[in-house]
Amino acid sequence: MKKLFLVLLLILYALSSDAQDKNFHIFLCFGQSNMEGAARIEAQDTINISDRFLMMAAVDDLSRGRVKGQWYKAVPPLCREKTGLTPVDYFGRTLTEQLPQNHTIGVINVSIGGCKIEAFMKDQIEAYVKTAPEWMIPMLKAYENDPYQWLLGLAKRAQKDGVISGILLHQGESNIGEEDWPLKVKSVYENLLKDLNLKAENVPLIAGEVVNADRGGDPQV
Repeated sequence: MKKLFLVLLLILYALSSDAQDKNFHIFLCFGQSNMEGAARIEAQDTINISDRFLMMAAVDDLSRGRVKGQWYKAVPPLCREKTGLTPVDYFGRTLTEQLPQNHTIGVINVSIGGCKIEAFMKDQIEAYVKTAPEWMIPMLKAYENDPYQWLLGLAKRAQKDGVISGILLHQGESNIGEEDWPLKVKSVYENLLKDLNLKAENVPLIAGEVVNADRGGDPQV
């Protein structure tokens, strides 16, 4: 009887694993002000949003009835209460329009206006929080002072529903002039891949526009 019970548990586990929707493409989003939502949300941004474009609430939003870790139609704001429009809004809408009707897009946005990339580095966040400006403290507290682990926890929950297909980044202004910024970003990306058991060939890092070469930017970045 005990062996039969164990076999049933294994079968149930296998069935639950198969419940993952391979056509549900999830994108992890992080960064600073633009990714958080610096643009004003207009009426036109809140309509004609496909039911196949979803957002996972990164934090509770009582004003919209959103609960952390649950999926909702991707009506802005996608980051937190009192944030604005982000590049993710129309990234998701455009992608949804281009995909077959049986495919769904999901986004998870953990971002902090004005933050340095150190806010998402596992070995730097503790020191960063101690030196963060006072106006940033409430935003850090929204993620229990560890945005990386917060994003990671949400991503693991999302993996039960679909497949993580990419990581979106829009950050850098707060690290301006730092030649090692690409290496810092690389470390965050590789940590996410490792901690979520993902492969780089299947999960690209898609960064927002960097400084063009004609303005002193590095074309290799």
